[in-house]
Parts: sequence; structure tokens; C-alpha cells
Amino acid sequence: MKKISVLTNKKKYPIYIGDSLIKKIDKILIKERLFSNNCLIIYDSKVVGNNLKIIKNKIPYKKKFYLKFVASEENKNLEFVNKIIEILLKNNFSRNDCIIAVGGGILGDIACFTASIYKRGIKFINIPTTLLAQVDASIGGKSGVNHKLYGKNLIGTFYQPDIVISDTSFLNTLKNREIICGYAEILKHSLISSLKNFKYLKKNFTKILSLKTPEIVDTITWSCLIKKKIVEKDELENNLRKILNLGHTFGHAYEASVGFKKKLNHGEGVLLGLKSAAKFSLNEKLLSNKDYNLINDHIAELGFKLNLKDFFKKSKINKIVSFMRNDKKNLSSKISLVLLNKIGKPVINKTYSTEKLKKFLNKELINL
Repeated sequence: MKKISVLTNKKKYPIYIGDSLIKKIDKILIKERLFSNNCLIIYDSKVVGNNLKIIKNKIPYKKKFYLKFVASEENKNLEFVNKIIEILLKNNFSRNDCIIAVGGGILGDIACFTASIYKRGIKFINIPTTLLAQVDASIGGKSGVNHKLYGKNLIGTFYQPDIVISDTSFLNTLKNREIICGYAEILKHSLISSLKNFKYLKKNFTKILSLKTPEIVDTITWSCLIKKKIVEKDELENNLRKILNLGHTFGHAYEASVGFKKKLNHGEGVLLGLKSAAKFSLNEKLLSNKDYNLINDHIAELGFKLNLKDFFKKSKINKIVSFMRNDKKNLSSKISLVLLNKIGKPVINKTYSTEKLKKFLNKELINL
């Protein structure tokens, strides 16, 4: 078991990483002095059987309430937030009580958002069950829900959890597609941090994707450490934290343009977004051909062979760019992108006109 401490201006909280941690969750919560009378356990519909039973039995609080969530970007909305709030109000939850999320990044986002706004903030315990959530979504305090017309995570807050418990035994229940989606965020962290980390992934990616020990725990840990250092320096994403959005302006727009359907999930959107960000960086003469090929070839060797043309026709370009224009990170009429100078050296606050992005996407769809 490994433990990381995250210290922001608003809160200090631990991240526990290891195998079978849910069997010790009562001891962990007591050790961290996280006491509550009431708790609402919101769990992903895919979390079933023995794991869910253990959590229900091991949570050491007097009154426990349960709510099942069918995780999808379509369900990540204000309607479900209201459903959670009604349960909290009906059962007179106080600020000293808590919400516990047991699921992936979508559930973590919506549970964290609700915890942040209910009575201006109650305790939030995150138990991420997917690789993507364990390496990225559960850390840093970003919460949010989608707007079905305008895009992803446009309604949200910054609200740090009280604890994150990343039990790697949950990962054994995931399909290969979901593991690759989590790997997308790990790859992003390597690209914004160092060539050394990228080379580690190239050397060990088959073991990581196979969830081998100790590689999977080590990789989750260093990925969390990369994000922790960034969040501690820039909790509210005023400057440095923007580098965590590498590939996401493209990726979120791709997700939104297909209607947040299972045809393209978040991790796959990020992988497509990383490919687009790398290619755009190359076109802008920021990234060398050598580094571009390293990135592109590594994504291919993951077995991820999807391209933009698998999802979009040229007629969809205006829609994609419209979603990019609505991205919450834009501060002017231009679109702000995170790009790469080289592997390990991201560039923030690069802005481009919608016309330039349309030309880029048009060329990509023609040449693929």
C-alpha cells in the first residue's frame, strides 16, 4: 500500500493506492479521523457482487443510504444532482455528514459537485474503481456536470475530496477498452512531465495494460504524483494546471460532437485529442518529426487504431469547432490549446482562430 498527501490552499488530503484496500476501509477512515453520522454511498451500477457487499459492511458510519448510478456522460447532468440533493435533504444530512462515490470518473465528478454545493460543502470520500479515475479524475478537486447543448463539464466547481482510496483490485473487473482509456491519461501525464516517463511507458506498457504487479501500482502512483505537484502549485487552474488539458480541448469536442455516446468514451476522446494536439504542434513547427512519430507510434502499438474519420465526416467540422469554442478554458474569441514543444515540455496559452482549426480538421479528415 502506498500513500500520497496532497496539500492545497483549501485542504490537505491523502490518496491511498494498493490492492484490496476496501477490506481495510474502516481502519483507514478511522485512522484519518473521517467521522460522520450519515453517509450517502453513490455507486456505479457496474460495481456489484462481493466488492459492493464489502464496502457496505466496512463503512463505519451509523446511517447509510444508497443510490445507484448508471454511468454515462448523458446521465452526468443537473437532474441527477437534484436527485442526490433530495435524498440528502429528506434525511437531514448536515455539513458533518458525507457523500461516498464508488465508481469511475463520471460518478466522481457528479458526486463531488453535489458535495460542493449541498449546504455549501459536505465531506466527500472518493473510491475510484476505474484506471482513468485512479490516475486522474479523482485527484485535484475538479467537479462538474455536462450541458447537453453546449458541452462537457461546463457547470462545475473546484472542491477537494477528504480522502481518495484507489483499490487496484477493482481494475480486474474492467474490459480492455476501459483500461486503455485510463492509460490515455497516464500517457498524457508522461508527455507533460518528461521523456524519461514516456520511455518508461514504452518499455512497460504491456505489463501496465495487463495490470501486472508492481508495475500497475507504481504507474498509478507516479501518475498521481505528477498531477499532485501541479495541483499544489495551481489549484484553480490559473496557469500551470492548464498543462493537464493536453489533448482535452480536441478530445472533449470530439466526445460532445458524437453526443456523449458509448461510441466514443472519454479516454478514447483523449487519445484522439492527443493525436490531434501532437499533429497540430508538428504543423505549427513546435514539435519535431521525431517526437511526433514517437507519440503516434506508441498510441498505435496500444492497439488503438481509431482515427477521426471513424467518427466524423467533413460536414461535422463546424460542430466540432463550435464545441472547442465553448471550452471553459477560452478567455477570448480564439481557441486556447495546450501543445507540445517536445515530449516533457508542454506549451500553454496558445490561441488560434476558429478558421485555422477548421482548416486543420479538414486537412486531417482528407488525409486520413
